[in-house]
Parts: sequence; C-alpha cells; structure tokens
Amino acid sequence: MRLVALLFAAILSATPLAAQDPPSSSAQDGTTTLPVSVTRIREALETTPLLSLSTVGDTPTFRVQIRERQKLDELLATLNFKAGPVPAGGVYMLEQNRIMFPSVDNPLRQPWSEFSQSELLTLVVENLVRGYLGGKALNAVSRSERAHAEAAAKEEVRAAVSQYCTSQPNNGAGIQICDTPVR
Repeated sequence: MRLVALLFAAILSATPLAAQDPPSSSAQDGTTTLPVSVTRIREALETTPLLSLSTVGDTPTFRVQIRERQKLDELLATLNFKAGPVPAGGVYMLEQNRIMFPSVDNPLRQPWSEFSQSELLTLVVENLVRGYLGGKALNAVSRSERAHAEAAAKEEVRAAVSQYCTSQPNNGAGIQICDTPVR
C-alpha cells in the first residue's frame, strides 16, 4: 500500500518537473535541486494516516433524534398558569367593586348571594353525594357490564370450539381442545 502511495507521489511530482524551464548552469554541475524532498515523502509515508481504511467493512451506526418533545416543552414553558382565573372586568374592577360596595352594606352583591344558607348547604351535600356515591355506582355498573361481556365472550368461544370439534372426524377425538371441557 505504501509503495503505491510512493509511486503516486512520484508521478505527481514528476509532471511539474517536466514542465519547468531548462536546467540552469548549476544543474550541469551535477547538483540539481528538486522542488520535492524525498525524505519528506518518506516521513509522510511512515506516519499513521488520519483516515483508517480498516473501518470500511464495519456497519455504519445511524442515530435518530426526535426533537418534537423539545418543541412541545418550549411551547408549554411560554404558557403562564400561575395567575388563575380572571374575574369578569379584571382584577382592578373586582377591587373597585369591593371598595365601592362593601359586603356588610350590600350582601346581595357578593358571590353566591343568590343562594340562602340552606340552599348552599343543599348544594354542598348534593355535590358530596355525587362525588362519593356517584363514582361507586358508576364503578358497579361498569363491573356489571364487564362481567356480562366476559360471559358472552366465553359462550362464543365455547360455541366455536364445539362447532370445530363436531366438524372433525370422530367428533375431534384425540384433539386436545376437543377433549378438555371449556370453562
């Protein structure tokens, strides 16, 4: 391999030599100065090359990087969730109403003023019942529907196995699925 590289370097350096002006009087003396140093070429050939050809047979390693998550995180970072809901008219209007219409003098201008205390208590109790008992009732209905669907699926499998076994010779004698009862 190094011999080919040396030959290649010699060919490349010989072409400019032939295109130069005729040698001067010093060249007739026998001391010619070449533009290329053979010792420098030998030193360059003895150093290790930067690109190794031993990795030619290796399989390449490909990497995939997904940046959509990063874009989504950058978008979510710009949103501000700390302020909370803004009252109608803005916070300054709410403060102005609080100062102009104090709750002691104007009880009907306060939030939830359209409900009496007994009505508010009824709303609280209804919401608690809906939250605790409604969830349990919904779970009971879901469990019942799931059990019904499982039973229907088991019956369908049992019917399909029964049909398969009856279509086999000797009603599927010797076939494991036909010998075991379906539960």
